[in-house]
Amino acid sequence: MEFRRINHLPPYVLGVINDLKTQARRDGIDVIDFGFGNPDLPSPDIAVRKLTEAAAKERNHRYSASKGIPKLRLAAAELYQRRFGVTLDPDTEVISTIGAKEGFTHLMWVLLQPGDAALVPAPSYPIHIWGPIFAGAAIREVALAEGSQFITNLERAWEYSWPKPRTLVISFPHNPTTVCVDLDFFAKVVDFARRRDLIVVHDNAYAEIGFDGYQPPSILQVPGSMDHCVELYSMTKSFSMAGWRVSFLVGNPEVVAALAKLKSYLDYGTFQPIQIAATVTLNEASEHPKLVRDIYQKRRDVLCEGLDRIGWHIKRPRGTMFVWAPIPAPYAHMSSVEFSSYLVRQAGVATSPGEGFGPGGEGNVRFALIENEQRTHQALRNLKKALPDLSC
Repeated sequence: MEFRRINHLPPYVLGVINDLKTQARRDGIDVIDFGFGNPDLPSPDIAVRKLTEAAAKERNHRYSASKGIPKLRLAAAELYQRRFGVTLDPDTEVISTIGAKEGFTHLMWVLLQPGDAALVPAPSYPIHIWGPIFAGAAIREVALAEGSQFITNLERAWEYSWPKPRTLVISFPHNPTTVCVDLDFFAKVVDFARRRDLIVVHDNAYAEIGFDGYQPPSILQVPGSMDHCVELYSMTKSFSMAGWRVSFLVGNPEVVAALAKLKSYLDYGTFQPIQIAATVTLNEASEHPKLVRDIYQKRRDVLCEGLDRIGWHIKRPRGTMFVWAPIPAPYAHMSSVEFSSYLVRQAGVATSPGEGFGPGGEGNVRFALIENEQRTHQALRNLKKALPDLSC
């Protein structure tokens, strides 16, 4: 049978590692899993208590609002005021989405159509690549780089693109590479968008996960950004609420209204008790992201220091819940899928191959900081035995 939109999807390379991991566990191997960025930390107690309380009330079992209940949108606006000093109108500049992936994908539907193009960094989180493609648009790759070099690459990609892109997709701190930026960088992006008259979509998934004193900025902090920018903010990582699927699109009111119109045809919003619990969490558990950040920073330190000791020298990330690691020179003849597969079989350690993040990802693997410190120490001992060609 022939299907639309999915026939040309490539094999999901991360699935190759999942299959190997499953088989290894069937064979009795204790696989230490740094592959899937699925937070292992529990959601705030207050979220669980409020969900239970709200779910027990029958009136909350009915259809909800696709754009999010008013108090939830207000709580998101107040978070932006507290965290970034950005003032948002909760009625026109905030909409709740059923997770950032849903919000991003449907946003591409209202911004792009066949014949359009979007600028997307390479490498990127997979949905940032495929979201525009699902909308029928073409993507124009922008080689990811630090600071002003990315702006140079952006200008070059624009000049050589036809048709001229309507949308720029970015996400900092960046998954998978962990590249972090400052507000001056965002000011250059906003200036680029103003001169080129395009919409910037910034996925701020790791807004609260900055290390060593680094606080990730919001692009909406740049004066004039509301004319050309929208931003996705998720409770997945910051509040350890991955399965709850609570995120927000904030920013330019015309873009927010366009997504609200589309969503009014597609869904009735997240289950209302979840929205109520998320509202209370935003209002009363504002310190939770700091607890999460501190745990991830400790895990980063254990992993990076341990890799350094065994001879796998990598740059320590300043943000996200990941470590992006070039394949060590003695093993660079392997593709990222081959190397990740080798680590599962020989070390019982699962990572994500860089190839799974599109062009520019090959030659690297990604560790997700989802194992506790004890398990990470065990993984390091396993890696030392499995990678004898590393020189300390």
